[in-house]
Amino acid sequence: MTLVNVVLWIAGIALIAIGYNRAKAPWARYQAMKEQDSNASRYNAWRGGVRDDPSTSGASVAMAILRRQAQIGGAIAFAGFVLVLLGFLIK
Repeated sequence: MTLVNVVLWIAGIALIAIGYNRAKAPWARYQAMKEQDSNASRYNAWRGGVRDDPSTSGASVAMAILRRQAQIGGAIAFAGFVLVLLGFLIK
């Protein structure tokens, strides 16, 4: 165990924590908005498709932004995982 290993482990764990914290809230909000969107779609189908508007809505734009924020947080956490793995592989 060298100093490089310890630094990689600490940096990796920090990145995993930062990525998780950055991804958690947007992902939860995205899932809630996705559920609301599917409920609205089911309701519109039940009503006979009266409000079938294929244009982009503000909710779909917000869902795309939240999904992207969650992906960025996941990428940061993955980079941390790679650093931890490198810390174990480097001798």
